[in-house]
Amino acid sequence: MDVTIGSRPARRKSSTGIGHLRAIPWVFAWTQTRFVLPAWLGVGAGLKGVSEKGYVDDIQQMYKEWPFFQSTIDLIEMVLAKADIPITKHYDEQLVSESRRGLGDMLRKELMTTEKYVLVITGREKLLDSNKSLKKLIESRLPYLNAMNMLQVEVLKRLRRDEDNNKLRDVLLITINGIAAGMRNTG
Repeated sequence: MDVTIGSRPARRKSSTGIGHLRAIPWVFAWTQTRFVLPAWLGVGAGLKGVSEKGYVDDIQQMYKEWPFFQSTIDLIEMVLAKADIPITKHYDEQLVSESRRGLGDMLRKELMTTEKYVLVITGREKLLDSNKSLKKLIESRLPYLNAMNMLQVEVLKRLRRDEDNNKLRDVLLITINGIAAGMRNTG
């Protein structure tokens, strides 16, 4: 199914393989599913590795004293606050073949690891504890985002059975725009 929503084709070549997908649609898709994976994948493994080697105090000091590092970790924290494990799992359960769901489970565990070590490094108990206004803003959008994600999953399921249904394509575009507006980071 091809839905044109960007200024360029989603792929560099006519191939349908994932290897030819451009970066922007790749990030956009992960944002739509509330995984936001390209922003945090690898961070948790790195922080965990450094922590397990006994450098927690050093990384915490870097966070306090190095503005660039602090800014990077704070951005990752914001993205983690926008990620939603139950929503990502719903996409998997409804749209991913059972044989491939293990990958989603592994990625969700990695997301939790990333959150754990970001909290260790920042010294906070919960994400965005130091930015209550942003936390409140994100939380205020959740009822609308959650509904849009549920609707998007249902529309995608139906479109797989009826690719040529223009009304469903229109609804899909509405959910894409709604989720992008609610996430405020689209890729």
